[in-house]
Amino acid sequence: MKALQAALGAEHAVVYGYGVVGGKIDDARRTEARAAYDAHRARRDELARAVRDLGGKPEASAAAYALPFQVKDSAAAVRFAAELEERVAGVYSDLVRASTGDQRRTAAEALREAAVRAVRWGGESVAFPGLAERAATPSASAPSPA
Repeated sequence: MKALQAALGAEHAVVYGYGVVGGKIDDARRTEARAAYDAHRARRDELARAVRDLGGKPEASAAAYALPFQVKDSAAAVRFAAELEERVAGVYSDLVRASTGDQRRTAAEALREAAVRAVRWGGESVAFPGLAERAATPSASAPSPA
């Protein structure tokens, strides 16, 4: 349940982060940002249902999250989107390790999707997405509550 709640918390942060991205991204990539935002909202809702199905209370979203750097323009928004995806991939990596069966398959799919989006945003791939060794910061969650 702890890894599931962590993934839910990460998705709350990513949804918030994509709100920031959407406010700064240029028109050429706005559709891509919107698709990622929608995908993360759907994952967030799916995780909340999974927590409830296991008898837990889904973690609520924070009112705001601290950003790792200022997102002043479209280039910064693109870097931020790539970082969001890399960080959430790390959290899904933890969920893959902590789960079994359908939940594990769903977590692996979410990890793959985040890794693909990270490459699309950042233009660089890694052999094992989501590993803590590749994280830019000590924490794999993104961004942190303010």
